[in-house]
Amino acid sequence: MKFTPFQLKMLVALILAVLFFTVIYNYLPKSSERSEMTVLEKKARFKVLILPAINDVYAELMLQYQAVLESIKSAGNTDEIEKLKVVYKVSSDAALLMALKPHPKSVAMAQAAIESAWATSRFFNEACNIFGVWSFNEDEPRISALKKRGNKTIWLRKYPSVKASVKDYYHTLGTSDAFEQFRQLKMQTEDPFALVKKLNRYSEKGAKYGQELTSIIKFNQFDDYD
Repeated sequence: MKFTPFQLKMLVALILAVLFFTVIYNYLPKSSERSEMTVLEKKARFKVLILPAINDVYAELMLQYQAVLESIKSAGNTDEIEKLKVVYKVSSDAALLMALKPHPKSVAMAQAAIESAWATSRFFNEACNIFGVWSFNEDEPRISALKKRGNKTIWLRKYPSVKASVKDYYHTLGTSDAFEQFRQLKMQTEDPFALVKKLNRYSEKGAKYGQELTSIIKFNQFDDYD
């Protein structure tokens, strides 16, 4: 097949153009680098993804808490209250109210930021697991951590939605023996900076964990959401 002089010129130009753009592409940032977010963009995305679910769960729990409180005061709906005591594994009205009353949203926001690396962690992206909740039940949806502890595989719960993760988180803090002092204190104050000091058992960091939560709440003004 013969080419005309014009066709040859066009072919050479096309080859040179391909070579040029190939060289330029090799010097461009890779896709992961191009998509890397700034800190402000990451935090804005975090709020969009997490805050609506925390608002919804908090509102639902507060309505339930207020309804149960009124029922206890009036000695009404005793059957429903007894069922809730079973769900929350408590035996007294006072313990049930402590379990039901939601703690400030600022605390949940700060913990979500730490545990999900501002909604960028693998556990969040693959399992909607915002708060680093472990799984000890092989029959429930879960994913494995990439790193093991010795020969032990660490499993984390997999949730169907962000809201489901938030609901489970509030339930955990409302039922676990590790957070009994936290529950007692939230009945006396809604000050997030006092409450985070009672979350030292949530993390292996101990008391330092509460300090980190305090810094995050203050710096990001999360207490404005309370």
